[in-house]
This record gives sequence, C-alpha cells and structure tokens, in this order.
Amino acid sequence: MQEATCSHSWEMTNVQSGFIITEKCFKCNKTSTYFSFEDRPPLEEYHEGEHFWNVMGNAQSVCFDLKCKKCQLEIPLKELSGLMMCTGCNEKCKIDKLMRKLEKDRVWVYIAFGFHPIDENQQLSKEKIAIIEDYFNQRRGSSTSKIKIVSYDMIDDFDSCSGEVIKDIGLLSLTPPEN
Repeated sequence: MQEATCSHSWEMTNVQSGFIITEKCFKCNKTSTYFSFEDRPPLEEYHEGEHFWNVMGNAQSVCFDLKCKKCQLEIPLKELSGLMMCTGCNEKCKIDKLMRKLEKDRVWVYIAFGFHPIDENQQLSKEKIAIIEDYFNQRRGSSTSKIKIVSYDMIDDFDSCSGEVIKDIGLLSLTPPEN
C-alpha cells in the first residue's frame, strides 16, 4: 500500500462531518452502526426484513481519507467509523493498561474503530492504523509527546466501553492548527 521510496507527508482529504448512528434490533439483539452525513440524522425506529431497529445512540464524528503531499498516494479510510479517547473505565482493559504504561513517556493512546457488526464489515488493517498514527504524529511536530493509535479489537466488550468519540480531529493535537 505504501510507496517504499517516499517518506510520506500526510494530509486529510475528503473530510466530511456527520454522525455515527448505533442501532440495535430488539428481536435478535444485533448491533449495527453506520455514518450519517445529514445535519439531523433519522433517529426513529424502523423495520427492515427480520430486524426491528431502535436507535441506541449517536455521536458526532468526522470521516476522512489520507493523501501524501509528496507522491500523491491516497489511502481511503472507508472502514474508519471514528477515533475514540480512552476514559480509563475498566482497569482490566488492554487499552487502559497500555495507556497507563505509556503515559509516563508522554504517549497518548487513541482508538480507531470501524463499523458494526464487525463480522459483516471490513475493518481497518494494521497498516492503515499505522498510517493514521503517522499522520497525527506528523501534525504534532512535537518531540516531547507522541500519539499511539490502536484498534478497537483490543477492547474486550465494546458495548460497555465508555470511551469518548473524538468529534474534532484537531483535538489530537496539543497545539492549535496553523492558519
């Protein structure tokens, strides 16, 4: 996927704001998520085939792709539902343990997550997660701290996780963006 000869300089492209909608079928208990680009997403219950969907929640988010400014390589991130900040809700969680381990080195851990049901949707590859991490660390331009992006498959029970969806990609930087 990555060009071996280029030391990529990533920028966001195809940036769109919207909402991550989480629905649950009360009949089979299946959870589903999707991205809505509407200003006021539909939040009413509906029937589809054998499923009776009820909206369980929504979170404002941003979807985007990445493009190298040097070689023009584009990385589509259609599998990325959003980025989440760990709140340390479960000290037994692998991400919470990693976060506590890395905080002394000023490495901030964020979670990249995809769409549910996991087994029916393509998920982010390790390579794409590494590219997202590279993008955010390039933006920071800071040698005093770093960002580590991990996959949400490290969370044992995603439904009970109280991590916070990051609404503004700029929140991953401790310095304001240049105008």
